[in-house]
Amino acid sequence: MRPEVDVLVPTRNRPVELATTLAGLAAQDHPFAVVVSDQSDGPPSYATPAAVTMVRVLRASGHRVTTVRHKRRHGIAEHRAALLTRSTARYALFLDDDVWLEPGTVARLHEAIVELGCGLVGAAMQGVSYLGDRRPAQLAPFERWDGPVVPEQIAPGTPAWDRWMLHNAANPIHLAHDHVRPGERWVPYKVAWIAGCVLYDRAALDAVGGFDFWRDLPPEHCGEDVVAERRVMARFGGAGILPSGAYHLESPTTVPDRQHNASTILADPAVDPLVGPVVSGGRR
Repeated sequence: MRPEVDVLVPTRNRPVELATTLAGLAAQDHPFAVVVSDQSDGPPSYATPAAVTMVRVLRASGHRVTTVRHKRRHGIAEHRAALLTRSTARYALFLDDDVWLEPGTVARLHEAIVELGCGLVGAAMQGVSYLGDRRPAQLAPFERWDGPVVPEQIAPGTPAWDRWMLHNAANPIHLAHDHVRPGERWVPYKVAWIAGCVLYDRAALDAVGGFDFWRDLPPEHCGEDVVAERRVMARFGGAGILPSGAYHLESPTTVPDRQHNASTILADPAVDPLVGPVVSGGRR
């Protein structure tokens, strides 16, 4: 039987980081398939001895692993769209190539999205170098989903928009310490969006057009994950979970040109208000 989860990893010029990401997947005790799509300028990131070894470990553990070169360069949204066409599972986990997952993370994400019945569930990236940097003001917007996860349209200038701060630096680690009670396997909470590790209900993502909006963007852009997530959450709802289990490797971004924000370019003021600066957990 095919697993219910496909892990989709876009990568470019990150041989060390990709091997680390694959090592995190190899330590998961949950059924899934993996697709790694590479856009490196030189040899593919998955061709290093370390990455090859991790692919072999994954396959030996029963995971189907596919590695492909995707030389077409129309930006990260197009890359994600192409990856999605290679996925046939009910749930698609988009995992960035600079994220290490602690054991059990994929199982928690899958369990949460099945139980919550929403459009997406994510594990926010955590920056361990910031562990001693506790930020009470940024933790204040935290709010559990105590009832069913319902659709939300989150606009700048509203209290809900301030949730983007929850994922800065090591905030998710501090949130887990404060809010995960003894005996709780995971805690769902309200988000503005999540970067780096997001599990989608494939039907919900398809219903909002996936990442096909790439055609309306310049090749150099950022914020494509924010667009897709907000569209899914507006119709199907979404949640983050604690503990996260996703750790940002804190490597330099491979998308240095961030002047073209997909959320701003594609915004319809009537139904999709403009968003502010895109930030990711562990990067500030």
